[in-house]
Amino acid sequence: MYLVKTPPLVKTIFSDLVWHIPTDTKEIFLTFDDGPIPGLTPWVLDILAEYDFKATFFCVGDNVHKYPKIYQRILKEGHIVGNHTYHHMNGWHTETEDYLADVEKCDAMISSQLFRPPYGKLKPSQSAALKANKKIIMWDILSGDFDQTITKEKCLANVMDNYTAGSVIVFHDNIKAQEKLQFVLPLFLEHLAQQGFVSSHISVQVEEYA
Repeated sequence: MYLVKTPPLVKTIFSDLVWHIPTDTKEIFLTFDDGPIPGLTPWVLDILAEYDFKATFFCVGDNVHKYPKIYQRILKEGHIVGNHTYHHMNGWHTETEDYLADVEKCDAMISSQLFRPPYGKLKPSQSAALKANKKIIMWDILSGDFDQTITKEKCLANVMDNYTAGSVIVFHDNIKAQEKLQFVLPLFLEHLAQQGFVSSHISVQVEEYA
């Protein structure tokens, strides 16, 4: 169970996390979780380059270790990266000490002040510790590209019907999401371009959204 659009009440209760980025321009913030992986991540980079859009990639440390050339391409093409733990850990199911150690292991691969918890799941103790030197980036819209129970057309509607200026939108560059992502992303980017929107990466200056 998940919500496509994060309710305002959730954003208010957890206002110390980043859900939406205020902007006066036609700008959204595309994010991609779980990569890098061969095939799909380079494809994402190719289509972003077509539109000159920038994005934020929340990378799993183990994937960075396995595919360093793809990771370096992300950086070379002007995108921003964030920590997504080393082993894609579920914070609710992991002791805080072990979770923080896994984040630290990922830090050895990824130099970033941005962090996104896999599954969006963090214990208060984990969140409190991470906020000491990172900004925790959540989302305004969850595309549902990982959801095997919805159609690719529904996934497209999830983003098309809900985005606004400043939206932080989650896609996944992983195998589970590949079919939907390869259908949705070209159509969504073309729509954004036609509407005069751009996609920017999230600032690494953590104080900006405090």
